Amino acid sequence: MKYVLVTGGVVSGLGKGVTASSIGVLLQACGLRVTSIKIDPYLNTDAGTMSPFEHGEVFVLDDGGEVDLDLGNYERFLDIKLTRNNNITTGKVYQAVMDKERRGDYLGKTVQIVPHITNEIQEWIERVAAVPVDGKDGAPDVCVIELGGTVGDIESMSFIEALGQFSYRVGPGNFCIVHVSLVPVLNVVGEQKTKPTQHSVRGLRGLGLAPNILACRSTEALSENVKEKISQFCHVPVQNILTVHDVPNIWHIPLLLKDQRAHEAILKVLNLWGVTREPVLKEWNARAELCRTLQEPVRIAMVGKYTGHSDSYLSVLKALLHASVACRKKLFIDWVPACDLENSTAEQNPEAHTTAWTLLKGADGILVPGGFGDRGVEGKILAAKYARESRVPFLGICLGMQIAVIEFARFVLGLKDANSTEFDPSTNNPCVIFMPEGSKTHMGGTMRLGSRRTFFENRNSLSARLYGNPSFIDERHRHRYEVNPDMVPRFENAGLIFPGKDETGQRMEIVELPRHPYYIGVQFHPEFKSRPGHPSATFLGFVAAASGKLDSVLPPDNGPERISLSHANGNYASKVFHHGRSRLISNVLVNGDHISCNGVHL
Repeated sequence: MKYVLVTGGVVSGLGKGVTASSIGVLLQACGLRVTSIKIDPYLNTDAGTMSPFEHGEVFVLDDGGEVDLDLGNYERFLDIKLTRNNNITTGKVYQAVMDKERRGDYLGKTVQIVPHITNEIQEWIERVAAVPVDGKDGAPDVCVIELGGTVGDIESMSFIEALGQFSYRVGPGNFCIVHVSLVPVLNVVGEQKTKPTQHSVRGLRGLGLAPNILACRSTEALSENVKEKISQFCHVPVQNILTVHDVPNIWHIPLLLKDQRAHEAILKVLNLWGVTREPVLKEWNARAELCRTLQEPVRIAMVGKYTGHSDSYLSVLKALLHASVACRKKLFIDWVPACDLENSTAEQNPEAHTTAWTLLKGADGILVPGGFGDRGVEGKILAAKYARESRVPFLGICLGMQIAVIEFARFVLGLKDANSTEFDPSTNNPCVIFMPEGSKTHMGGTMRLGSRRTFFENRNSLSARLYGNPSFIDERHRHRYEVNPDMVPRFENAGLIFPGKDETGQRMEIVELPRHPYYIGVQFHPEFKSRPGHPSATFLGFVAAASGKLDSVLPPDNGPERISLSHANGNYASKVFHHGRSRLISNVLVNGDHISCNGVHL
């Protein structure tokens, strides 16, 4: 097994995750099988209980792991499926060591940071690195490890020590260190300053890790004399000093590294140079260039409560980008704080209220993402109401789906106090209820998490057609509340359908308004499985509808060519003509202009 360790210095937020993902793309293109590990030095067991303002979004894996958003970058870039064990935290490591201590595994020894914690970290890395994540048998060839935080942080010291021991343990030729640092440019004279990188590398060396390659973040490419200066003071060959300067989009980063022969430098350190092929990134390059050159806009209003921090919705933004590129549209996101749409804001801050509604009404599509807590809920309901009444394409995800149901109950069924028990436990019309198996005392890891199966009861629904008319799909979940199954018949009789349900038929997974150009809500999070070049079907349909080209992304309609309805003595019967054949069906319900048979909208 070969290991590539990516560390960061000077400041946080330099893009270690994207750099690690891009290195993985390059190594994959060289013919190697790659896996990834993210080390987060915080004491939390996982990211599940962290505020999106504090830590960005919580990314959910197939196995239900609630992990750092960088694992989302790895999965998207490398098209792999990771597990919760690919995210190592201080909390997980200490918990594992203390469990062993309680069992008596250490035979009475004094449990210490060295060797017990550091050994646990090394064993964890070695164990997880051998697990295939690309759907093939056998262990991967290379494991890319990202160490979160910044070199010198006190909470990461045990990991630094463990990785230093680990590099010695696996031996030369099996361990490569890529250090991501900052080279700021002084605006006054445009001078690239190397001192922060020098100090960062000195600190890393002082902790027992010597970088083989430097990835220098800067606003522009490093000049040759700056590279030579960094090489001299940091003891890194000049050809191993890479410029990771600002680019139009992050898909350019693997191409940028390839042009600087980053793969060659890494492969030489790992003794793999000459046994792998030259990387070819033709498809990757075409996608990056297409994204850069798109001109025709599509505007999406993102109505949420964390709009001041885009990382809170990172996977949603990536899924929208994947879909917009597939539709040949340039994506523009209008951030609409849900609270600003509410009537109370009109009195307290009329300017913010006017701005929010102007953005909403100027959008080609409206998206309400997931979230927790009641702040901004009324604003989200108003956004869903506007989308439904104005026939603007709408996509609701998780809470966004529940919002669509609440809005329909209030303004179509006339149930004015309809609500979720999350926001109003005493409501007389609970449209959304707490899941029976959920825990109300423990927050971490107690939601409905990970990949779950959704069965299509209506194969001719828009959502089923977007997925290619399968009998079921597997998508990732993260929620505690669900649509109240007792109220579903009332919704369906009024024209709101639920074409996708779980295996019991009692848990609503998809909601759809058939008489609308595009009005879909999903209880799952389709953004977590969207990939560059393979956008999520739900997002693709949404962006296509917002672009006025929904038909272009739909497969041929396998539904009826014609429906003949007859009426006699108060009873209805219907003949469905399907590709030249006809069959008689019954149990037809006519409610105004809504016709349904056996609960299925026709």
